[in-house]
Amino acid sequence: MMDSQRTVMIIEDEPDAAEMFAEMMRVSGFRVIKMFSSAPAIPMILQEKPDIIILDIMMPDISGLDVLRYMRREPDLQSIPVIVVSAKSMPGDIKVGIEAGASVYLTKPVGFLDLKQAVEQVLYKS
Repeated sequence: MMDSQRTVMIIEDEPDAAEMFAEMMRVSGFRVIKMFSSAPAIPMILQEKPDIIILDIMMPDISGLDVLRYMRREPDLQSIPVIVVSAKSMPGDIKVGIEAGASVYLTKPVGFLDLKQAVEQVLYKS
């Protein structure tokens, strides 16, 4: 058993989707921080340094890809795994997401087992 609870930050502008992902992560034992837009998420990422981030691409303010690219340039943030969960499902969209630095790219709708497996894959890879 781990001494400290791991933290997941969910950056998703759709409240229903954000709550669904949050519930999936709570069931898996994570502390959850939900953000509904990208701009305030950046300072929160710097402050909280979550163990993992679940990130939507299509956001109302700053694109999730821009957040991801920013994180990959920042030494304090570049090692945080990011799982992109997006409705953008074309092969080109997925390629752009992976090239921007996504650890895993999942397309919506995402089931509990797929999300749980992706989280375990990036957090506990050996």
